[in-house]
Amino acid sequence: MKHVPISLQLYNRLTKYLYYLENLGDDSPENISATTIAKELDLNDVQVRKDLASISDGGKPKVGYVTKDLAADISHFLGHDNTSDAILAGAGNLGKALLNYGNFKNYGLNIVAAFDTDPELAGSECNGKMILAYRKMSDLCKRLSIKIGIITVPAEYAQSVCDTMTESGIKAIWNFAPVNLKTPDDVVVKNEDMAASLAVLIKKLSNREG
Repeated sequence: MKHVPISLQLYNRLTKYLYYLENLGDDSPENISATTIAKELDLNDVQVRKDLASISDGGKPKVGYVTKDLAADISHFLGHDNTSDAILAGAGNLGKALLNYGNFKNYGLNIVAAFDTDPELAGSECNGKMILAYRKMSDLCKRLSIKIGIITVPAEYAQSVCDTMTESGIKAIWNFAPVNLKTPDDVVVKNEDMAASLAVLIKKLSNREG
């Protein structure tokens, strides 16, 4: 397997290729070409060919790739076969929605537990995941060597939760709180600003209708 730097754009394209290949079902051909994938996804065939060549050695002239092997190569490159354990802080409506999402494991993420300060939630379950008292988060992270944390708490509590996570060994944070977190240099943060995304969507709709 080749090892190349992965940009967000490349990651998004590879995810599209994999989703397409995995959903061919009974129509899945034994071999498939970059040109076919590009045509089906309405993408530039030169770009698709370049992407696939960068992560797989399985392509052959006039034959293409063995479909199941190409899907496996993409999945491996994206890390989907190397599930990473994560914890979630904030078991409110958004937190529970993420706990109920069943496809995270397909993308290499396994939420092992959630934490909340609400005593009525402590000891309950959501989609088979335990919701524990917030004070227990640090101990579990250290004991299980958890490296990924998901923050779905209100903005005013996000930095405190972030601090607890980083002090507990978390190295990557998926942040849904509308606040810019301050973290050590060795911690990666991915912010999901839903308000900003909605604003962009509304602006695009307004421009199109205008």
